Parts: sequence; structure tokens; C-alpha cells
Amino acid sequence: MSRLIIHTAQLDAAQLEIITLKLGAPQKKANHYQINDVQIAKPELQALSQQLKIDLNLLPDNFVAEKVKLVISDMDSTLISIECIDEIADMMNLKAQVSEITEAAMRGELVFEQSLTQRVALLTNLETKALERVYDERLTLNPGAQSCLDGLKQKNIKFALVSGGFDFFTERLKQRLTLDYARANKLAVENNKLTGKVEGAIIGAQAKADFLHELCNELNITPNQVIAIGDGANDLLMMKAAGLSIAYQAKPKVQLEADTALNFSGLNALLDFVDA
Repeated sequence: MSRLIIHTAQLDAAQLEIITLKLGAPQKKANHYQINDVQIAKPELQALSQQLKIDLNLLPDNFVAEKVKLVISDMDSTLISIECIDEIADMMNLKAQVSEITEAAMRGELVFEQSLTQRVALLTNLETKALERVYDERLTLNPGAQSCLDGLKQKNIKFALVSGGFDFFTERLKQRLTLDYARANKLAVENNKLTGKVEGAIIGAQAKADFLHELCNELNITPNQVIAIGDGANDLLMMKAAGLSIAYQAKPKVQLEADTALNFSGLNALLDFVDA
């Protein structure tokens, strides 16, 4: 028996009737609904979510909302709406080629580190001003991101951004959004051009999970006090380590393995979990 979160501030009469019949009577909270002591199989719940076009999520029994102290998030296609490397490649008319590799890596069909090395090599000799263009002209936050960050700050919950992408973008976002932590890959540069290589060890799936544990040690908290959110296969080790994992508009493999999923809501719906 678990607590169910219904990620909407308003249910119409038809939705209310269906939910009450299948799951029990919802209780209204500030920006969402809850039902306690729900027992339903995940596939059935996912089907109901698709039917109603509302995110419905069961909280793990050992998850305690009041104890959450850290949210750790992927960047590309999670906090932000783009895949930065694909947009960088577009500056060289290579977007289709790079996007195909990116998609395969996010689905878990390629080893992430190898796929990144392959994609970065295609960017050799690109001038670094192209990165600035991507940041200025194409990078946007996903819906609800600012509200999510504001709400977490109000609750004194730290926010860490971790990416298999590049620190050119994570560091700018960290400063702009006053994030607590950020980590990503560093593109090697010579004479204001990309060399086609990454400096140092690649931030892949294991490195993301290691960052979570590193921050837990720094903050003197346990992984059960962490929420991890991502969309790709290279987020899964990090997500499995956390007390609550959220698949955000994620690839099927991630949807299947995560504790919860947000497919219809903005990132502000993450606050429903800490208000539970």
C-alpha cells in the first residue's frame, strides 16, 4: 500500500469519477491531489495516466518527503529543452548525424563514453564562439524549471546539475540560476577551436552516480534523502542510487526502471513529491 500523487491542481468531473472508482477518493493539496493506501500495478497505473493525460505516481514505501535534502538532475532534455551537443553539431551541418548517435546512447543502445568520444571528434576545429551561440540562441529551460528551483530553495533543498554534456553550459546555468552544484565534461580547446577531445575522465553513468554519493558525504545525508531526475539511460545508475527517481519525458528504458515519471507535467511537478 502506497501514497499516490496526482499531478494536477484541478480535476474535472469525469477525471474525478474515474480516479475515485479505480483508486479511491483524492484529497486536495496545494497544487496536487493525493490518495493514501493505494494498491495498483505499475502497468495499470501507467495506462490510467495515459487515459487521463495526467501524471499519476506511487511513492516508494521508504521515501520520506520531509527528509529530502538534495535534488540531482540531468541537464540536456531534463532541466533544459535541448541536447547541447546536437545543437553544437548543427553549427557544422552535422546535427542529423550527431543526433542519431545521441538518441541511441540515451536509449541505452551504445556505451555512453564511446558515443560521446565519437560525437566530440566530429566537432574538431569548430570555433568556440559556436558554443556561445547555442547558449544564447537555443538553450531554454524546460517548462516549470524556474518554479521548481524556487520551490526547492524555499525548502532549503540543495540542487545539483550533472551532465554527460559540457561544463560550458552547466557553469553558466549554475551562475544564472544560482544552483548549488554542477559537474560536466570539459571540451578541450586550442586557439579558440575545439580539438575534438574531452579533457579528463568522461562524466558518464557511473560518474553521475559517484557525484550523488560524493554530495551525500559532503552534506552528511543518505542517498534515501535524494531525488534524482533524468531522461536517458546514462542517468539510471544515479537514479537507482537515490531515494526517489523521476523519469522526465524519458526514454522507454528509463520510464520502465524509474520509481516515478513525469510525462504531462512541467518540472514544477517535482515539488509535489516534497510536499507529499
